[in-house]
Amino acid sequence: MLPIHSAKGVVKKDHISWFIFGLMASVTFIGILSELVPSGILPQMIQGLGIEETQVGFLVGIYALASAIFAIPLISMTLAINRKTLLLVLLAGFALSNIVVGLTSSYYLIVAMRILGGFCAGIMWPMIAAYGAALVTEDLQGRAITIIMAGNTFGVSLGLPFMTYIGTHLGWRTEFILLGALGAVIALLAAKFLPAVPGEKLTQSNSPMVMLKIPQVWRVLVLTFLSVVAHYSTYTYITLLVETLRFQGGISLALLIFGIGSVISVILSARIIDAHLQGLIVAMLVAGAVAMMLFVVFGGANGWSHMAFLLWGLAFGPLVTMWQTAVSKQVTEAKAVATSVQSSVFNFSIMIATWVAGLILVYLPQFGAMGIVYLSILCFIPAILLSLFANRTLGAK
Repeated sequence: MLPIHSAKGVVKKDHISWFIFGLMASVTFIGILSELVPSGILPQMIQGLGIEETQVGFLVGIYALASAIFAIPLISMTLAINRKTLLLVLLAGFALSNIVVGLTSSYYLIVAMRILGGFCAGIMWPMIAAYGAALVTEDLQGRAITIIMAGNTFGVSLGLPFMTYIGTHLGWRTEFILLGALGAVIALLAAKFLPAVPGEKLTQSNSPMVMLKIPQVWRVLVLTFLSVVAHYSTYTYITLLVETLRFQGGISLALLIFGIGSVISVILSARIIDAHLQGLIVAMLVAGAVAMMLFVVFGGANGWSHMAFLLWGLAFGPLVTMWQTAVSKQVTEAKAVATSVQSSVFNFSIMIATWVAGLILVYLPQFGAMGIVYLSILCFIPAILLSLFANRTLGAK
């Protein structure tokens, strides 16, 4: 296997280094946990800080909002910085924000640190996908992004329950400090082992506005919106769905089955995403739609509902990877800018999903959680149709 040198002198490998990309996956693992950890320790933070439940919920929301709003301008501002240097700065930001949250009793300082974490995440998610893609030949870029973004899946399915256990048994402050320390350790490993990749100048030809003029990019953004709303509208209220279905095994078993499905699909997608991106996307969208239809038709029937959660997990696992890979394949330069646009749409879609789902619960109480399931189906169907006919965008290049 011979290394391939790009125009910028970066050595592009024609094979995957599991250590390098596993190390990058640990960064996305830290990123998703930094965002979600307050959601698992709401009572402990409420009691420890003497604040209201809505104030703790705001700590999750403000993080996501900062990521969504500032991803594009921050990526544009940092585009010229060496990718390795920038990643080390972001890891330092994650470590600092989490450790300070674990040490301070000032709610306003905690909010400031959550905003800092959101800034870091807004840059990290699109940047690290482009960073990884720059290290391998084009036919391996999808697999590289899949491995990197697997940290997101493992963070949600395994990391969050583990960190929540630490927070509930050893204290919520210990959880944040431990997460910050883990980020610092990853930064040290990254400093030693990750290769340097030069940044690139922001020009009129690679600005965010130029990305939005590319029809194929728009198709990916529309698909991102539909699929994210389909998944997150229901996932946000998964506990309510489990209660409505009277699911045998409760929320713990539902999340376990969902997590198993997610891990399986990430492993499988890593093997086929470069050669069969469109087929993977269509299959995952169909799996999500079938899962929601099983909830509607069979409710909490033993066996069927368990299969539905497994299919849903399969559909959910490569969600981030599919669309970041798809949008990065539409451009030859400024992949970080393109993925930052996609990342912003992804985050805004989550907020829209939770908002619309909440409206259904408030104004259509007769449907309850099943009304949100219907919303998911209504989003999955056009996404499937659009993916089937998007050969130019999603097909092999």
